[in-house]
Amino acid sequence: MSCPICGETTDQAYRPFCSKRCADLDLSKWLNGGYSVPSEDQEDLENALEDLGNQGQTEH
Repeated sequence: MSCPICGETTDQAYRPFCSKRCADLDLSKWLNGGYSVPSEDQEDLENALEDLGNQGQTEH
């Protein structure tokens, strides 16, 4: 089995990753929303646009 991050051979201690570094990179992607699935729900889109508008107003 190869590491999903870098393609190296996996290490049993960090399986399915090859190292702690690759495991941490994967966790970082999860925590930062890198693995999110986009929604096609109209209400979700409207809420996201509203949130973006609110962020722009509070930064000024």
